[in-house]
Amino acid sequence: MSATRYTYLGPEGTFTEAALRTLPEAATRELVPMVSVPATLDAVRGGEAAAALVPIENSVEGGVTTTVDELAKGTPLMIYREVVLPIAFALLVRPGTKLKDIKTVTGHPVAQPQVRNWLGEHLPDALWESAASNADGARLVQEGRFDAAFAGEFAAATYGLEALVTEIHDAANAATRFVLVGRPGRPAAPTGADKTSLVIWLGDDHPGALLELLQEFAVRGVNLMRIESRPTGQGIGNYCFSVDAEGHITDRRVGEALMGLKRICPKVRFLGSYPRAGVAVEDVRPLRPGTSDGEFLAASDWLTQCQDGRF
Repeated sequence: MSATRYTYLGPEGTFTEAALRTLPEAATRELVPMVSVPATLDAVRGGEAAAALVPIENSVEGGVTTTVDELAKGTPLMIYREVVLPIAFALLVRPGTKLKDIKTVTGHPVAQPQVRNWLGEHLPDALWESAASNADGARLVQEGRFDAAFAGEFAAATYGLEALVTEIHDAANAATRFVLVGRPGRPAAPTGADKTSLVIWLGDDHPGALLELLQEFAVRGVNLMRIESRPTGQGIGNYCFSVDAEGHITDRRVGEALMGLKRICPKVRFLGSYPRAGVAVEDVRPLRPGTSDGEFLAASDWLTQCQDGRF
């Protein structure tokens, strides 16, 4: 395995590359762009790279389904870190292109919902066609296959384009969440401001099945930050659930919730416990009464006393 190589969703000039370069270790790694999320992750699975950075969630469009699905299947991988990057698009064009000249536009599918209103107001007749990534859209504009692309302004120089319009976004404070993924190992030590990610499969379809799953978190005071159903590929109506929960697997409330899920679900995939991006310990919401490690330990000691006849 190359311990110095990190892959990312390419080509050069993507928001994923920009997010990866915010990590301190990126300065000492060989950063290799890949053509797709599956190829990016498969490089880690195959030992060609030590880690990969991929987008997993957008504040406007929600989960990046390709990443969510890839982490749920195949050889297990583990999330070690997350990066949240503010997202604003630029309309990149070949030099000399005016707004009135634009008949075709491109960008990543996740970009379209973030600029839909702007498109409707300024380029209502332009034809949209999706690209593999925003930077790939810029490359296609460079090659003359489209008139304009929505991408990061920083991609303009890479592809010899101009930013005709900048700071395009329908929703203020839009951001995309990226995850650094490696092969399974010991999670980083808890920081007090952590997140745990899982994929959970239901045993069978019956009334209250999802409620039973959620109760494993609720009764232990574990807050869910995201839950998303995804088809398993086993037929209509068969779903698994991608979940982000507050806390670290070493927290007793989180560990016991995972054990509860393992008892009632046919399959649970642990995707990692890692620090929450941009969240300080003092900003974490207080635990509900009865859900701290000390209170779980006291309850366990009490049970032992009862079993020994010392109550």
